[in-house]
Amino acid sequence: MPMLDYTRGKAEMNFFGISGFGLWQPASEVSHCCFSATSDRRGSWYIGRGTTASFLLFSSMFGGLVVPSNSPHLRKSGSRPVVSDLDASDVENGVEENLLHPLEPNGLRGAAPMNTTAIMPSPVLLWRFKVLMFLVWGFICCKTGWGSVMRMSADKRDLFLYEAFLYYNPLLLVTLMVWLWGINLWFFAQAGINYAKIFDLEQNHLTYREIWKCATWMTIIVPTSMTAYLYLYSHGEVSYAASQPVILYAAVVMILIFPFDIFYLSSRYCFLRTLWRIVFPLQAISFSDFFLADILTSMPKVFSDLERSVCRMVHRQVATIAWLEADSVCGSHSVAIPLVLVLPYLFRLFQCLRQYKDTGEKTTLLNALKYSTAVPVIFLSALKYHVLADRWTNFYRPLWLLSSVVNSLYSFYWDVTRDWDLSSGFTRIFKFTKPHFCSHLLHGRLWVYFWVIGSNLVLRCTWTYKLSAHLRHNYLTVFTIAALEIFRRFQWIFFRVENEWNKMNSKSHIQLSAIEIPNEGEKLLDSVNRNV
Repeated sequence: MPMLDYTRGKAEMNFFGISGFGLWQPASEVSHCCFSATSDRRGSWYIGRGTTASFLLFSSMFGGLVVPSNSPHLRKSGSRPVVSDLDASDVENGVEENLLHPLEPNGLRGAAPMNTTAIMPSPVLLWRFKVLMFLVWGFICCKTGWGSVMRMSADKRDLFLYEAFLYYNPLLLVTLMVWLWGINLWFFAQAGINYAKIFDLEQNHLTYREIWKCATWMTIIVPTSMTAYLYLYSHGEVSYAASQPVILYAAVVMILIFPFDIFYLSSRYCFLRTLWRIVFPLQAISFSDFFLADILTSMPKVFSDLERSVCRMVHRQVATIAWLEADSVCGSHSVAIPLVLVLPYLFRLFQCLRQYKDTGEKTTLLNALKYSTAVPVIFLSALKYHVLADRWTNFYRPLWLLSSVVNSLYSFYWDVTRDWDLSSGFTRIFKFTKPHFCSHLLHGRLWVYFWVIGSNLVLRCTWTYKLSAHLRHNYLTVFTIAALEIFRRFQWIFFRVENEWNKMNSKSHIQLSAIEIPNEGEKLLDSVNRNV
């Protein structure tokens, strides 16, 4: 809101500033004023006493009335604020200070002074209110969804839940990943790791608070749409139920590609640009490119369910369970499912080959071999739907188990020795710059390293088990394993970024030492020349 400025001759009077958004504007920008300002015969301006109460009420609605205590235009008579319109010339001309009018309602003359600062709710109280509303919303969604499922017959209940998970499982997993990514950024900020420099982010990159804000909205919108889908279908509104996942997916796509400067345009553009470089590695691979590609290798379940969901939307098979009984074009036997599952690994494989072309390092070829071991796991599992049962049990299943073991052990070895580089040790990531409970609990604790290494090995094995195409009907088990893999990737991120940060610091130290050595030689030559 603007500051009200009135000028009489050389005298400029600053009345008040209403700090709704902490902005002050000059008087030239003021076009309308809701308060009455009158002048007496001596030329002194003052705000009408009859409108003072409404003025205070209006100002408190927009953030409170701010009266600077050090303003030269404000003086106090006793304990009441008064408005001064005088400058040095007016004092010299004999204008007396008793013409100043105190700002108080007529009915409150002589009473206690009015507090002109707006009463704002406590941040803790506001936070508790938000948590309470979130819990109430969660209870309503759970109660409505469970009641809708129990309305159905027992023979259709599992099939219906499987179809509902098919549409909403991808976005639920993405929401979980966003929450954990916000925790990663919070840890980096507390540990003093400049992750913006590591990922080559712009200055207006999203902080962990903004990431959590996005995750909160995703947590509200996705389950709400799922609850509406369950409720409408169980009450016979099949057409309205079928529109729920379609609207949700369309809204996600529109938000991602929206070309206007809202919804974090620069961050969305950076994300889409990185995805483009992952799909088409036609330029040098940066750290952010293969870092995001590594995260995508933990989310093939998201891509496979997205493929099936979009396929059903295109063929208008949403909100029907007939396709589960007789396999259709979007069913379990589709060849597109293993192709989509293998795509993230192929992207990462091509990135390693591109790195070898640019740098000539042989370790990139070994890294490419690691991603290639996931291909047999996926396609051998998909053969179950295309070969006889005896053939699968006696020949293909042992091959699938062997390829799973090779992929799990190879990936585990690479995580510990290459991505984390245990030779440098974990020295920074849990050591916050300021004392914190998490830092005291985690930093330097031996159990942390045992937990991270052990859980990484176990979850690597279970994730390989999840890649099996013939297990996709066990939707609850598969969802749990997919969520655990996202949690494993969440742990992996801490030490992978720490390792990269240590490498960047070591390179900077080497460059500084290389610069300082010639300078010392020049000083020595200068001293010799002076002696000569």
